[in-house]
Amino acid sequence: MSRATPARAAGDPPRRARWVLLLLLAAALVGVVARPTWVVAEGTSALAGTVTVTVTGAQAAPQTGAAALVLLAAAGALGLVGRVGRWVVAAVAAAAGVLVVVGAAAVVSDPARAASGAVAEATGVASGAAGATTTAWPLVAVVVGALVVLLAAALARTRGAWDQRSRRHERPTGPSGGTATPGAADERADWDALTRGDDPS
Repeated sequence: MSRATPARAAGDPPRRARWVLLLLLAAALVGVVARPTWVVAEGTSALAGTVTVTVTGAQAAPQTGAAALVLLAAAGALGLVGRVGRWVVAAVAAAAGVLVVVGAAAVVSDPARAASGAVAEATGVASGAAGATTTAWPLVAVVVGALVVLLAAALARTRGAWDQRSRRHERPTGPSGGTATPGAADERADWDALTRGDDPS
């Protein structure tokens, strides 16, 4: 039994590193799906007539970019926190996944509204978008967001020695488990020397 605990603690950093890597991968996927064209719309300009405008995911659903940044931050935090912190990170990651799903679903349900800003910028007329259609990327984003939520749920439910953190910056403890006071060992040795009749100076 005494040898099993160190083995589990030694196996904890690889477990933590795997979850950090998965969150980084999730952030990368969200960032990737936000780059292609989500909506193709048409607008009317007095100078150019009918103008075809392509709208990326980052333009149609800006929250996808924010979700990618949140997942990056969550991955960084996961490498430092303990058990309770892991639950907080999982909740934040789940919220990021929900943001992606909600943003992509809104684009699918009303592509004209999602493209209205980009069309107005391209035509100079705030009259909305006509004939707006979506590509397959918003649906891909919905799937990616749902996978992020599932990943966050799995992170919250995982087991392991999450309280085993680095002790590099912790103060050393004495034999009784308390914090050792600097110089205490030297003072004790001086008193022992005086008791024996020696001059510690």
